[in-house]
Amino acid sequence: MMQSGKTESLDLLAQQLSAIRDPEGLQRYEQDFSGWKSARPDMVFRPQTTDEVAAILRACSAEQRQVTVQGGLTGLAGGASPDTADVAISMERMNQVLEFDEVGGTITVQPGMVLEKLCEHVEAAGWYFPLDFGARGSCQVGGNVSTNAGGNRVLRYGTTRMLVLGMEVVLADGRVLSMLNKGLKNNTGLDLKHLFIGAEGTLGVVTKLVLRLFPKPQARYSALVAAPSFSAVTQLLKAARAAFANLSSFELMWHEYLSMACKTIGRSEPFDQAYPLYVLLETEGDLDVRAEEALQEWLEAQLEKELISDVILPQSSEQAAQLWHMRDASGEILKELTPYVAFDVGLPMQHSEAFVQRVTQRLEQTYPQAHNLFFGHLGDGNLHLTTGPFAEEDLLAVEELVYEEVAAVGGSISAEHGIGRIKKPFLHFSRNEEELALMRQLKELLDPQNILNAGRVYPN
Repeated sequence: MMQSGKTESLDLLAQQLSAIRDPEGLQRYEQDFSGWKSARPDMVFRPQTTDEVAAILRACSAEQRQVTVQGGLTGLAGGASPDTADVAISMERMNQVLEFDEVGGTITVQPGMVLEKLCEHVEAAGWYFPLDFGARGSCQVGGNVSTNAGGNRVLRYGTTRMLVLGMEVVLADGRVLSMLNKGLKNNTGLDLKHLFIGAEGTLGVVTKLVLRLFPKPQARYSALVAAPSFSAVTQLLKAARAAFANLSSFELMWHEYLSMACKTIGRSEPFDQAYPLYVLLETEGDLDVRAEEALQEWLEAQLEKELISDVILPQSSEQAAQLWHMRDASGEILKELTPYVAFDVGLPMQHSEAFVQRVTQRLEQTYPQAHNLFFGHLGDGNLHLTTGPFAEEDLLAVEELVYEEVAAVGGSISAEHGIGRIKKPFLHFSRNEEELALMRQLKELLDPQNILNAGRVYPN
């Protein structure tokens, strides 16, 4: 039992909380999915309560020990990869539902809950948590909040930031900041939770979350369409938003990406011929023949307008899942392109086509051996590029090349993956000196000893 407010030594806490210290046990905590260099922490705590997290941070603060906070280790920016001799705090055992308000539509959970399990839990009661992406089966909601994750349904529901009503955070010195608001409206001054959403664990450790839920859709209707041009795709998006208030996804894939995805997952390409672009769109709503017919009729109209060249309408949820598997195969593709660079950028839609053309041209001229695979969430301006393989010594130059083009169109070097370690040297492409200075001041205010996730986000 932790004594609230008392500072124990780390060694004593490690004994009391059964921290992992043996080399074999530490191995799985040495690296996240980003491929950032592996490093062995000194010990790994797996707390189960807020009091335990507070005790660990008090001890680390007193002994000035660096802390790495870890969730599901699915991040692509190196944020959860520790430095050698760090104290790692894994949230994997803080995975409980604390309160489920089935009347108001909120759920209070610990941060280590796996996203897919959270979704299954609320859907069993007729509610719906709309956050969704390929790592749903292993990522944790605390990590989703800490990186302000996006995903496939941002078009309708917004990023993770829009789904968090309240939270509890433990600061670097062990103080607990309780902000467990459960209402959509709370106009009582600064909304401090937003300091910690997207801060990647550098300002505090999230220990509880109040999440906003929605009524569970009875059905989803998907379609994979082939498009003749980027201009046609942008017109299609506008038409879809006008026709369907319940449009939840509009996922764009260039042919090179779709072809590689199909090859990687062992499936044939879905259409009889190749097209420049493909869109996987989805609407949500009632289980109603008229809703399905409305989507079919709308797609037929787009064929007549020549905004699309061909269409596949799945006849079952299993067929729809197969279409989504192609879109979600990006993680599997990475293995085929190693050493690779994975970009996650935000772009003004009006500049997206020119950006793709310029980046492709520059990469092909300098690195003709690389595959350049583009896909993204067009409705929210989020474009992904996975490119490789490269020689290790070329990786930095590839990043510089792409981020120069991002800056040229006023985009963001990270739309949903965060900054972590990997993107930290390039943050100046998206943030000016005044912004960076204020970010550093906030870090110094809340973590003056720089023990929380040091070496991430903030440029030196």
